[in-house]
Amino acid sequence: MLTKECPLGGQLTNPQVSETQTLRDSVERSMNNYFAHLDGQDVTDVYDMVLSEVEAPLLETVMAYVKGNQTKASVLLGLNRGTLRKKLKQYGLL
Repeated sequence: MLTKECPLGGQLTNPQVSETQTLRDSVERSMNNYFAHLDGQDVTDVYDMVLSEVEAPLLETVMAYVKGNQTKASVLLGLNRGTLRKKLKQYGLL
């Protein structure tokens, strides 16, 4: 089980990865797996795909953590509150 100190306080735990695997390692492994399964298919917009796959659950988790308080979420994320609202709408979270 992965348990790490979180810079925001508390711990990050994921029972599905090894104790030494970082978020960076997880992304790298996932991307290598994605590319390995393309079977020669041409792909585009990988950057946008990855951002949406990461950003949506990040926003959802942060909003749950701050109990829906957009001001707290914007401070925690380092985003302007208007930008946060735009992103929440984009992912159907508002």
